[in-house]
Amino acid sequence: MTKLLIVYHSRTGGAQQMAEAAWQAAKKETETLQQSAGETLPEHVLAADGYLFVAPENLAALSGAMKEFFDRCYYPVLGKIEGRPYAQMVCAGSDGENAVRQTARIATGWRLKAVHEPVIICTHAQTETEILAQKEIAETDLEICRTLGRALAAGLAMGVF
Repeated sequence: MTKLLIVYHSRTGGAQQMAEAAWQAAKKETETLQQSAGETLPEHVLAADGYLFVAPENLAALSGAMKEFFDRCYYPVLGKIEGRPYAQMVCAGSDGENAVRQTARIATGWRLKAVHEPVIICTHAQTETEILAQKEIAETDLEICRTLGRALAAGLAMGVF
């Protein structure tokens, strides 16, 4: 059976809700492990057949904890996961594009294959209070996350990627 690894970081709950929605759908299609970026080790990356990276964009960049996951795991898996499929989701206050670019550059270095357009869920949080508040992702946006999780897992299970 194929294995999908969902790695996420979330400080205010938005990206975690997105990852959880994707995981709920994906686990119906194939073996799926959902883990926080801080818990994910190179061994987890090596054991997976495909990946879904889920993170917030903080200060127009990939969140620090997600970047630390990539920093910690990058070299131990380099050259060992080439060609595996991945997708990404970003929880952003207004844009999300820089976090998408950063993740794509890292995935390119690992020689992963993007199999879906990045999903950016915008919370429109613009004030300090809104940015620091716990997020509640809308059901319509969570359905987008479920659809991506399901499609990625099903594609892995069917050997499409």
